Amino acid sequence: MAVGATRVKRVIGAATAAATVAFVAACGSGSSSDTASDGSVTLEFAQWWGAELPAGELDKIVNDFTAKNPNIKIKLLSAPYASTKQQLITGAASKTLPDVVGLDGAWVNDFAKQGAITDLSKLMADAKYDAGQLASQVQVKGKTYMIPVVNFVYPLFVNKDLLTKAGVAKVPTTRTQFLDAAKKISASGSDVKGWALPLDSAVPNGIQNDVMSWLWASGGSMLADGKPNLTSAQVKSVVEYVKSLNDAGVIAPGSLTMKEQDKVEKFINGQVGMMIDSLAHINLIKKNKPDLNFEVAALPADDGYTGKRGIPYASWGIGISNSTEHKAEAFKFVSYLLSKETNAKLSTIANGFPGNKNAQPDFGNSDPLFKTAFDIYQQGYPANEFVGLPKSEDLMRSFDEQLQLVLTGKTSVDDALAKSQESWSSVIG
Repeated sequence: MAVGATRVKRVIGAATAAATVAFVAACGSGSSSDTASDGSVTLEFAQWWGAELPAGELDKIVNDFTAKNPNIKIKLLSAPYASTKQQLITGAASKTLPDVVGLDGAWVNDFAKQGAITDLSKLMADAKYDAGQLASQVQVKGKTYMIPVVNFVYPLFVNKDLLTKAGVAKVPTTRTQFLDAAKKISASGSDVKGWALPLDSAVPNGIQNDVMSWLWASGGSMLADGKPNLTSAQVKSVVEYVKSLNDAGVIAPGSLTMKEQDKVEKFINGQVGMMIDSLAHINLIKKNKPDLNFEVAALPADDGYTGKRGIPYASWGIGISNSTEHKAEAFKFVSYLLSKETNAKLSTIANGFPGNKNAQPDFGNSDPLFKTAFDIYQQGYPANEFVGLPKSEDLMRSFDEQLQLVLTGKTSVDDALAKSQESWSSVIG
């Protein structure tokens, strides 16, 4: 994903300083693969996943692969997200990336343009791999450079008690129903509002998760043939809708400087009735407020829309170094991680959703809301058009700045979208 809070579970405590040092040393070596005298190949796999999973779980999955493929050995380079990001950015610039790399969608465009990561479309074709089983692919100019292995989605969270108190019988499924519910919730208590909208421009992921999500939920797109299309009727309707929520006084105060964690805190404290948020926060909410009666649902769509609904997501993506001498072996490992059985296992451990459409996580030991969210996920499609774009955080920020002018009455929707279109076009082309 593009920016800080959209990245799921950045847990750094599980990674040791030794792991970070080892990672740095390996990335700086300039030689990331090794062929032994017996013909076996050692591939380095750099990622932050091992630091966020229960200790040893990623090792088990890797060991299973090497047991089935004794000619390929995997050296795990696990470090916290921030360390991984910095080292991979450095490695991409110097063409010294490890053989296989965990990727955030926000890095893909730059890495691809630098020639640091390889075209996976070709490797899939060479291996006769069925790409139809993949839930999504991240492409640059029609070529795949990243495959999401595990997805973490952002559904609608609803405080059921606040809905009931406000006299709202059903969770809203359309924009009109959402506005009506937000008005009734806001009228039910002095310090309660219907919705939280984080628009802090320092961390502008609210544009992706809380604004453009309305567009994707109705099958819309902010792009046309890969170019910005922000003056379209669909994008305009979204901005006008957000403005209508603001004009109705149903948005929690302080939205212009609110961050994602502030939004979650307001929901936990019962100060807002609805929010769009990462599924990863279910456990956090239940830990901090065990008696909070809430559920998750699909994002409301435009009135009358009957197609599949897009749902925002963050991913553990994977790619292959363009400089590795063992691309075929590296792709064999990638395809293993994306195989039906392994992908289901990894998704279950991570409390995420599979990158393989045919994989089914085991929800037996997890909160029932994860199963509800998975059903929503399967009925729709993962949507995040910022993934793969150049300077995606800058794009969000420039749109955020224009939206803030709209919400404070300093510019019109048409002028804001025209300026955003101009700004984006200078970056995307």
